[in-house]
Amino acid sequence: MVGRVQVLRVDEGNLDRLLAVAVGDAAPEEVMPPVAGGPGWTTERQAAFRAWHRARRAGLAGPLGESTYVITYEGEVVGSARLALREGHDVLETGMWLGRTHRGRGIGTATVRLLLDEAAGAGARAVVADTTTHNTSALAALRGNGATLTANHDTQEVHAELVLSRTLPTADPRDVRFRP
Repeated sequence: MVGRVQVLRVDEGNLDRLLAVAVGDAAPEEVMPPVAGGPGWTTERQAAFRAWHRARRAGLAGPLGESTYVITYEGEVVGSARLALREGHDVLETGMWLGRTHRGRGIGTATVRLLLDEAAGAGARAVVADTTTHNTSALAALRGNGATLTANHDTQEVHAELVLSRTLPTADPRDVRFRP
């Protein structure tokens, strides 16, 4: 059983803790869009990471139509997730990353479940995600939440769709939490 997983909106109080996890436990290309410059977590790349999350603070109703979240496990920041408007306002796209030392514990599956609850609360009819056939952890988290997966074997890309009218697997309410 996975421990307590929470999803909190990124704010100034947790942004530096999120950046510390990214710098210490992930590569820049795993957690953010490309930034010009040298490799690794340069000062410029860290500033861009902060700016990227701050720009999404207005949430789905804001100009970017996107919200970012800190994922915590047992109270410790372990990664980030996002929801973004796609195809009008009834389809949201999701994505996430977890620090390398926190993968394989069921945190991703629990996080997807929390994001589906948030999407339903926002009035979405579906959530979509894109990954690759090699990302077995993402595929397991998506499958574990009832996703329909469509793979392109030529490109190794996988498109997932989670229709929110389906019955989702029941989570123990003590184990997963969403916090605004």
